[in-house]
Amino acid sequence: MCGIVGILAREAVAPQLVDGLKRLEYRGYDSAGVATLEGGRIVRRRAEGKLRNLEARLKAEPLNGVTGIGHTRWATHGAPTEDNAHPHATERVAVVHNGIIENFRELRAELEATGAKFSSQTDTEVVAHLVSKALEAGATPKAAVQQTLSKLRGAFALAFIFRGEDDLLIGARRGSPLAIGHGDGEIFLGSDAVALAPFTDEVTYLDDGDWVALTRSSVEIYDEAGAPVRRDAVKSSVASVVVDKGAYRHFMAKEIAEQPEVVGHSLTRYVDMTTGRVRLPQGADFDFSRLDRLAISACGTAFYAGLVARYWFERFAHLPVDIDIASEFRYREPPLAAGSLALLISQSGETADTLATLRHCKAKGMKIGAVVNVPTSTIAREADVVFPTVAGVEVGVASTKAFTCQLAVLAALAVKAGRDRNVLSEEDEQKLVSSLIELPRLMAETLHLEGEIEKLAQTFAKAQDVLYLGRGTSFPIALEGALKLKEISYIHAEGYAAGELKHGPIALVDETVPVVVLAPFDPLFEKTASNMQEVAARGGKIVLVTDAEGAKHAGDVFATLVVPTAYAFVNPLIYAIPIQLLAYHTAVFMGTDVDQPRNLAKSVTVE
Repeated sequence: MCGIVGILAREAVAPQLVDGLKRLEYRGYDSAGVATLEGGRIVRRRAEGKLRNLEARLKAEPLNGVTGIGHTRWATHGAPTEDNAHPHATERVAVVHNGIIENFRELRAELEATGAKFSSQTDTEVVAHLVSKALEAGATPKAAVQQTLSKLRGAFALAFIFRGEDDLLIGARRGSPLAIGHGDGEIFLGSDAVALAPFTDEVTYLDDGDWVALTRSSVEIYDEAGAPVRRDAVKSSVASVVVDKGAYRHFMAKEIAEQPEVVGHSLTRYVDMTTGRVRLPQGADFDFSRLDRLAISACGTAFYAGLVARYWFERFAHLPVDIDIASEFRYREPPLAAGSLALLISQSGETADTLATLRHCKAKGMKIGAVVNVPTSTIAREADVVFPTVAGVEVGVASTKAFTCQLAVLAALAVKAGRDRNVLSEEDEQKLVSSLIELPRLMAETLHLEGEIEKLAQTFAKAQDVLYLGRGTSFPIALEGALKLKEISYIHAEGYAAGELKHGPIALVDETVPVVVLAPFDPLFEKTASNMQEVAARGGKIVLVTDAEGAKHAGDVFATLVVPTAYAFVNPLIYAIPIQLLAYHTAVFMGTDVDQPRNLAKSVTVE
């Protein structure tokens, strides 16, 4: 995951920028760079590979400026070369960027038509040119940035320095985190408090949509509409640790909020943002055309990710999928075909039952694929091919960002399988990949529902039973929603396929039972709506999670949570967020231990 550091200092800033970037190495990166103002001019030093390569460059070609920005890049648009490394710059402005600019192709075409010359393949360079063009037209740096932000579509964090502006640093966030560090006659900007820890323990976290103009003596924060706002400074407890809760009350809340960023970074491993094609990581390529069947196995939340993937593989690749809970797989003794693929999903890569399943399948001559968040884990080491997720460290026991990153990777693999098996055309692939690229922005928009969900949680905290219903890929998300509520609030909850309601669960419904219905407006909506009517007739409190069109056709429900309208393929990742927030705020209201719920462990390493 990319990292940003910006500093207005009193001494040469390049060593501090590198120090801050080192704190962000845990995010992963493939190139790095810094830019400073030298006599008012923007000067850059960039290097492929690790920070030691950048340090060697700076030793050979020192920078002495006291105003600068730095970046560790994980390649999204374009290869990890020096030309594609950040910062990107024109003569007037330099910028570093985390995230994805979805509409960069059209913006680049417009800029090139007016004579702009590009030196990289990245989406980021369009930001530098847009700001530069506004500056040339007479805009102030603040106005130029504000104009540019209004043209960008996507989820991102940005930091800018400007030619001749030695006492100005501008930052902006939409979907990706950004924090301000307050020093004595100095000011800092970073992806998180970890990057700022060497310099200060007083931190202000920007809210989503905020942008900020910093000098050494002032902080001016504006919301997305451009109105001045105040964000309080807090004391950070970060020292040498890699992660902390930041401005959040619990790690789980922080990890829910990180999902637009980490899902975006996971996707960059599997999608070529420039061509709109799936591109598997080096060493992880696999030809799905050789398979007759696919066996998926996992435990808990990872199992529900696998259930969603079954819908995707069967629909988009016409690949039959067998899926089992890992603790049942080998005891069921299913017939296994040598040479076929067993796909194991595990956040930690150490889950005991999943590891046992891996070894059972390998003994039967199967190829082993692993979707894991820890590339050095036992499951990763013993697999034939590893499909890494890029969720980062997940501290909360109840998995959130690891789950959606698993879904992102599985979605990309399903598209790859569809192309390998000649089920999907190139046009189909690009349509599906485009919907994946939009995910960070759509997930960031969905997080804005938190205020509504926090109010709803007071109703859920009074319930003894809660039902979750969904059809199609919403059914596994209903199962995951029920699991989340059970895990951290200790309220009994069950997830069901909506069509099963009349086959038993409806007996539980009365006026004391909240019923969460996950129902995007799709061909299955009408059938799910009839199930809602059955619940309503028995007094159940329906909480409908749907899109704008679904809300229009909802009828009489207790509450409606309206998520962004998206291509149906990616709905599971968007609909996961409201159910996570609902479980989280219910647990907070009840006073349970959200991050370390009773009787549970982060990684189950015994059978």
